[in-house]
Amino acid sequence: MIEHRLIERMINVLKIEVEKIEKTNEINPFFVDLSVDFIKFYADQTHHGKEEGILFRDLKKKKLSNEHLKVMNELIEEHKFGRKITRELVESKEKYIKGDSNALKIISEKINTLINFYPKHIEKEDKRFFIPIMNYFTEEEKNVMLIESQVFDRRMIHRKYENLVNIYEMERNVKSKSDVNWIERM
Repeated sequence: MIEHRLIERMINVLKIEVEKIEKTNEINPFFVDLSVDFIKFYADQTHHGKEEGILFRDLKKKKLSNEHLKVMNELIEEHKFGRKITRELVESKEKYIKGDSNALKIISEKINTLINFYPKHIEKEDKRFFIPIMNYFTEEEKNVMLIESQVFDRRMIHRKYENLVNIYEMERNVKSKSDVNWIERM
């Protein structure tokens, strides 16, 4: 849940930026890129990645109450929704850069959607899910998940930049000489 606090801080920055967009009728595309980077790599791939890849994976092995199973499935769908809105924000930013005057309105709408989405999503996780579902796990299971989460975090920065280089290589038809499993061996 501590990761939620950083996401909330970014949402506050987005609120200020969207007010600026609506006042000035312009945006710095670089700000959109950095915001998307935060959402994609921190909020989604790192934070949601641990939820889906570790916590939810282990919860699916437990006999959950109907309510907890329902909320977990809702959270998974909400993660997909956040990814969709983020993709649409990137697409709108690209249109804006190419001169599409309608794109600025869509950028503002997508940022507002994220601003409205994340606090509700975080509140659901913090207040209705994370604390009660911990009762399904023993202390040893919790410690194993914590260690796995720490390893996941340690690998994330390497995954991010491995992906960046892979994209650059593909765009330039460069053959990679890397050992793709090196990150997983960390």
